[in-house]
Amino acid sequence: MRLDSLLRFLFVLYCLEAGLFLAVTPWTPTWERLFALLGDGPLRDWTLDAWGRALVTGFGLVHLVWVSHDLDQFLHRAPGR
Repeated sequence: MRLDSLLRFLFVLYCLEAGLFLAVTPWTPTWERLFALLGDGPLRDWTLDAWGRALVTGFGLVHLVWVSHDLDQFLHRAPGR
């Protein structure tokens, strides 16, 4: 019972951190510096394009929605279950 709660809490923490990172980082100068090291190529072009950044941000937002769902279940779960 306690292990289940700990694992759920760690998963919520992971999703929160990953969601915030993926939603914010693609729009910072750090993102450009990181992928500028790749040299010329399709991966670099895709990651620096607005569509690629938006896709990564959307994936981060999915993580944040998942956090809200799991956190709601974690906080409102019946104590006997």
